[in-house]
Amino acid sequence: MAGTDEDTVAAADDALYVLTAVLLTPAKFPSALGDDYPEACAALGMPPLADGYGLVLGQDGEGARWTVVIDDVSLVAVAIASWDCGMEYDLSPDERTVVAALPGWPLAVAVAAPGVPDPHDPAPDVADGPALTPPDTSTWGPAQRRLGADEIALQWARWREQIDDTEFASSRERAEAAAGAAGDGQADAAGSDVPGSDAAGKASPGGHSGIRRVLAEVRAYVDSPPPLGRVRSSFAPGDARTLRADGPGWSLVARTDDIAFVLLDDEPGEVLPVGRGPELPGLLEALDKMAVRPL
Repeated sequence: MAGTDEDTVAAADDALYVLTAVLLTPAKFPSALGDDYPEACAALGMPPLADGYGLVLGQDGEGARWTVVIDDVSLVAVAIASWDCGMEYDLSPDERTVVAALPGWPLAVAVAAPGVPDPHDPAPDVADGPALTPPDTSTWGPAQRRLGADEIALQWARWREQIDDTEFASSRERAEAAAGAAGDGQADAAGSDVPGSDAAGKASPGGHSGIRRVLAEVRAYVDSPPPLGRVRSSFAPGDARTLRADGPGWSLVARTDDIAFVLLDDEPGEVLPVGRGPELPGLLEALDKMAVRPL
């Protein structure tokens, strides 16, 4: 997603050369910023408005980084869709839609505006408060875990093909024999390849305990709805939906017609598959009914 060189919008005391834009809505927000929509808004110091925001990231004429927050969500959505299709789109919000001009960027941006100094934070006498900075994703933690879940959702087919469904049955049988429980169909972990991780191998017994904890917390979401955006539903091939749920220390990605994957803060780099078993289909159906969806 990148704007054209001519894309500008008023920000602070200068024009902004637009580099990219992202949505900040209950159904779609940068997951690196938080487990839910209110948490992502809080990272920018913005109230969680029901309709959300569009975030326009760019540089001013001096090269300083700015994030312009606008309330014209549709405009930003159209711009992003156009850029994703390889089309140019002049993202020039009306000044009346500008909610705030925040110094810095809340996310890493790999490009820079031509003809201006390299990206840098605005001078303290220009900025109103400390500059935004991207979350630290150099080591495993909540931000990296959520980005890993993003990657699985985007590359579902690649991750799914690594899973041998016959492993689910044998794993469940072992779990039932050991615990006398119904079992949730979890299998050993697949080899990991989430961003920023070099871990690989099989899940430890603690990993299975973590899966049971995650599934219990997800079930609790059905009875007591969590903060907005903790459970989201998006398009998937056929009649299925891609579900995303997050919570303290964990992320879950699933297809309503298939299995789920769990990532845990305390299992660095591990991706733990959860087979459908007897319980998962009904749980995913219930989650999909309560999830927020893109408009």
